[in-house]
Amino acid sequence: MGRILVTGSRGLIGSALARALTRAGHEPVPYDLAADRRQDVTDPRALSEAVAGCSGIVHLAGVSRVVWGERDPARCRRVNVDGTRNVLTAAANEAGTPPWVLFGSSREVYGQAARLPVLESARHAPLNCYAHSKAEAESLVRAARASGLSASVVRFSSVYGSTADHTDRVAPAFARLASQGTTLRVDGGDTTLDFTHLDDVVGALVRMTEILSAGDRLPTLHLVSGDGTRLAELARFAVATAGGGRVTLGRPRTYDVERFVGDPDRAERVLGWKARVGIEEGMRRLIEAFATPGGSGPGESR
Repeated sequence: MGRILVTGSRGLIGSALARALTRAGHEPVPYDLAADRRQDVTDPRALSEAVAGCSGIVHLAGVSRVVWGERDPARCRRVNVDGTRNVLTAAANEAGTPPWVLFGSSREVYGQAARLPVLESARHAPLNCYAHSKAEAESLVRAARASGLSASVVRFSSVYGSTADHTDRVAPAFARLASQGTTLRVDGGDTTLDFTHLDDVVGALVRMTEILSAGDRLPTLHLVSGDGTRLAELARFAVATAGGGRVTLGRPRTYDVERFVGDPDRAERVLGWKARVGIEEGMRRLIEAFATPGGSGPGESR
């Protein structure tokens, strides 16, 4: 088993993936600003040093929120686009066999899809700064792949499942507020999203690292459940499950995708994977975790 650099190793997905890779016999190499300010994907030299001796890279670091991208577009592009370019360059320049790269992108690149469920081949129609940065970073991955690097893209969709997530991200926010018996504000009750549980996502990522480590390549994949959930319904379910709280409805944000449901068929064919934790079961787990003393971990809705 090889050494695998995980950028963004302190994030929701990165921290869970690092633990899973260790259990699978790999040696994850953490790289995250939250642990060390020198571990910055915008620093080419630091990245090159971190990549040395690694057989693979799972690149998860970046500005990870739509709202953050809207507040600081320049930083979003610098981290998400330039940072990805630096990762790909460090991999390509590594002596001997270059490490493979798996880049974590987002269903945001599809924008307001004309048809549901959305296929991986659907055109990019980004609506916001974050989505534009992910689409541009994907183009860098495709160019690196065309130049001979083993580089792949995986797109995430509304991943949830931990109390340590950002406290204003939609699923943990609803679970936390419902467990506290307070008000759940829903900005865009008809907004429909395809939620995927952290456990399912990490399981897929471990499988992808196994395939890439074996020398095989992967097509672009998105990790989706194939089921859409309206935010108003999710909030009401959280309140009913927790036995407290109330729901208020607000207007949707202008830069948010109003509906997304992905097609899970390609991931099932290629990985033998499908999402197994449904949104109701996942929300029950999360509400119970928040209701447990000490369960309200640090953290940020959508």
